[in-house]
Amino acid sequence: MAKVHLKLQQSEGYIVLAAAQIYAAHLAAGRVDEDREAACMEKSIRDAIRIAKTVDDAVIAEGEMGT
Repeated sequence: MAKVHLKLQQSEGYIVLAAAQIYAAHLAAGRVDEDREAACMEKSIRDAIRIAKTVDDAVIAEGEMGT
């Protein structure tokens, strides 16, 4: 396998971690077959992004201006 150089932003790294945990849960539950690996991984990423957006909408983080 060829080496790949990635440079993720901090927020992207958080999404990767969340998506990996979601995907691992699907694997552990036996919901991923060989034919659906890519689709399940993509859904895990979409789910992680949706979670991140929901948290961002619900929480005012330090340094953010409240509206």
